[in-house]
Amino acid sequence: MTTARKLGAVALALIAAQIVVRAVLVIWGNFYWDDLILIGRASSYPILSWDYLGYSHDGHFMPAAFLVAGLTTVIAPVQWWLPALTLVVLQAVASLAVWRMIRIIAPRARGWALAALTFYLFVPMTVSAYVWWAAGLNTLPMQAAMAVVVGNAIVLVRDQPDAARSRRLMIGAVAAFVVALLFFEKSLFILPVAFVAGLLALRGSMRPQWHGEETDYRSSVLSQTFLRARTLWLTLAGVFVAWSALFLATSTATAGVHSFGQTAHLVWRSINDAIIPSLVGGPWVWDRWTPSPPMGFPSVWMIALGWIVLVVLIVVTSRAKRGAPLIWFCALLYAVGAQIPVMWNRSSTNTALELAQTMRYLPDTALVLTIALALIAAAPRDLGAHLADKPAPDPRLAYAGVVSCVLFAVSAMVATMSFGQSWRDDPTGDYLVTARASLAEMDGKTMFDQPVPLEVLLPVAHPNNMISHVFGRLRERPDFGNVTDDLKVLNPKGQLVAGAVSPQRTFEPSRGSCARPGIDEPTRLRLSGPLIDWQWTVGFSYCADRAGTVEIRLEGGDPVQVPVQAGLHAAYVQLDGRGTELRIRPVTPGLKLHTGDGRVGQPVMAELAP
Repeated sequence: MTTARKLGAVALALIAAQIVVRAVLVIWGNFYWDDLILIGRASSYPILSWDYLGYSHDGHFMPAAFLVAGLTTVIAPVQWWLPALTLVVLQAVASLAVWRMIRIIAPRARGWALAALTFYLFVPMTVSAYVWWAAGLNTLPMQAAMAVVVGNAIVLVRDQPDAARSRRLMIGAVAAFVVALLFFEKSLFILPVAFVAGLLALRGSMRPQWHGEETDYRSSVLSQTFLRARTLWLTLAGVFVAWSALFLATSTATAGVHSFGQTAHLVWRSINDAIIPSLVGGPWVWDRWTPSPPMGFPSVWMIALGWIVLVVLIVVTSRAKRGAPLIWFCALLYAVGAQIPVMWNRSSTNTALELAQTMRYLPDTALVLTIALALIAAAPRDLGAHLADKPAPDPRLAYAGVVSCVLFAVSAMVATMSFGQSWRDDPTGDYLVTARASLAEMDGKTMFDQPVPLEVLLPVAHPNNMISHVFGRLRERPDFGNVTDDLKVLNPKGQLVAGAVSPQRTFEPSRGSCARPGIDEPTRLRLSGPLIDWQWTVGFSYCADRAGTVEIRLEGGDPVQVPVQAGLHAAYVQLDGRGTELRIRPVTPGLKLHTGDGRVGQPVMAELAP
């Protein structure tokens, strides 16, 4: 087997190992927070409508992510297996694209190439955004596209292929860029990353051409980087400008209160407590405060070791490889700069600094650092003035590199498994499975809408925290309405239980009796106290002399028609309004009604109603 084939086999084995680990993580996981918002909107709008695809979700413009979420919800509503499969497939595509990019950047590198791949595959910076479906739909296409665009751009700039291949590479890069933008507006960063990567890849072999005492700047690295792939850069720039305008016209990313000081603190926390410990495979300790996502809490020694490793890498590679300092400068500039707009949008004074420790904003930074390692691997050795004698590679350095990669991978596995255990400590999955089965029992019946538990989704996500939105695409479910004669609710575990109305207000029986019903015309029933303008649930018993319909309303609200049956029964009605009285009017001619004690409040579990 040739060296190239051996190298490819090792790379594929590493990718397979990563996919196994990532598959375990999604098996442990389930839907979380924004995932339910995507599902809720897919249950409320046609999935091909602009109201759905063009929605600015938490400042993000991501029509393709919404489309995938919508199709997934239609095919397998509130079932985790299909979203999990999309994450695994997208990760496999991204990992293969990154390996292709590394081989393009450093075709003659072996150990360095595998080290760069190992870093990307296992660094904890990419884990938290992967397992969270909504975040994975953003970041994984961006990673794959960045790898494709960078690889194609470097071939165009450095290798100057023939016209036919150049055309294919340009079309592929532009297509990848557009697709990534459809999933995540942050993919706009791909253009500057690709241009700088092309410039750095070309820099080692380019030299300014002198004509007398003047430099021919047309032959400079910067000029040649642009000229050799001019069509690509101009096309990508056009897409960049058009997409930026569309994003600014549709997004609410800049809404809210922001703070320069809080932004600075968040950026520093992201660097010191997230990026730096990741360089040594940390953090090993993860914790979560439900319903928040897991946060990494690196030890002081791990942060210190991360800084030491970074400094040593910069010093050693800068002495060994020509152009390494500039490569490191560009990579670290991205690592810091890419955090600023994200943290600015999250920089209200109420934002906890631990947000930066969730590490879900760092997958692209991990990929840029991977690009930097590949560029350093491809850079010519810095032999100073003595270029004639090329010293033999020191085998001790190779052994040290292998040991370092193994230690990094082991440390990263400890961190990943720790994260996975924290991630699976979430009630959402169990609640959804139980609730789906409970709602199937109510298929064809009427049930009142209600929010999911707070630990599953907070009311800030209203109306997407309502079960009618989360479970709206289920094929076997109740009709969500405002009138029922059998009140059922879901308890915090998702189990179907008997419901009752909380007694915020009460009213006494109407005049007459079941033998002689007294309501045969518009009647007002006095409440025990006033109601604010809100959606209220009314529960009461009644006896009617025949089947028919009555109309019930509160002041300021729309009337609700309630079907009644002959004899003694119960009715539960949801209606909007305010005031101090409940108004009832028979609609069916000749209908007479008598109401017993009643309550006005909210639907609750019967065992909690006094």
